[in-house]
Amino acid sequence: MATHATMPTRRRMHARTPARRQPTALAWAVPVVLGVIVGFWAFFINRDGGTTTAGQVWLGVVSGVVFAVLCYALLRVRWALPREMRAAAFGVLAGGTVGFLSSLNGNSVLTSTVIGLVVAAGMFCTMFYTYYTREN
Repeated sequence: MATHATMPTRRRMHARTPARRQPTALAWAVPVVLGVIVGFWAFFINRDGGTTTAGQVWLGVVSGVVFAVLCYALLRVRWALPREMRAAAFGVLAGGTVGFLSSLNGNSVLTSTVIGLVVAAGMFCTMFYTYYTREN
């Protein structure tokens, strides 16, 4: 019984890097929309059904802008980080934001910290699983 020879193949010596594309409308639209949501959330939590003051409006604007800038920066550099750091960065961003908003709601520092840590751990696990199963 005769067998045939297989052709030699060339193998990659390095991992493939994803192609870098120009930023699309989603690259800035997602952080802006999330920043608006966080800003309104901070404003309405701090307002607590009373009259609107300039300090509450500024709190909402600054909170939304800071979150949008951090989210945009994270989305721009996420592929330069290893998957563990990427997941940790998303966890810190989500946990810090929820902890801050929880503190605006009148919770104690300890309660806000625990809520932020729980959200950060959940986001870390979710993002790590997502990146781990979808890379390569």
